[in-house]
Amino acid sequence: MTEIFDTEIIHSTIIKASIEKVYDAISTAEGLDEWFTTGAEVSRKIGGQIQFRWTTERADVQDGVIEDGGPITEVDRPNHFAFQWHPDNESYATTVHLKFEEDERGTIVNVQEYGFEDTPRGRKVLLGCATGWGEALTMVKFYLEHGIVYNK
Repeated sequence: MTEIFDTEIIHSTIIKASIEKVYDAISTAEGLDEWFTTGAEVSRKIGGQIQFRWTTERADVQDGVIEDGGPITEVDRPNHFAFQWHPDNESYATTVHLKFEEDERGTIVNVQEYGFEDTPRGRKVLLGCATGWGEALTMVKFYLEHGIVYNK
């Protein structure tokens, strides 16, 4: 069995919006599809599933659709939301934990992802996800604060 890498992804940002609005933009299919995905599915309960779906014109993607998802492990609206998915391959899952905190400036969103395999491929995927979470937090911030969307 492959070792799990002991490094985790940690990102935070402040979004000038209510904690409930930020939580729903990240933890519901309707919210995700407004700024990030195309056809997400979320059964927002512990044991439910989250399914991310993106359309793309990349030549290396079969049928122009990228999908990933897994079980939801924590739902505490508007404070915590966690799920597992397979950003590397289907043989193992990483865990994503989102924490939402009210602040006088809006809402602080904290993302933590861990559980990557300690292999060259696992470390490469960890770096890609670290970049991706920074991009995703920027996208949801621009959407909620300015109505700017990336995927429409």
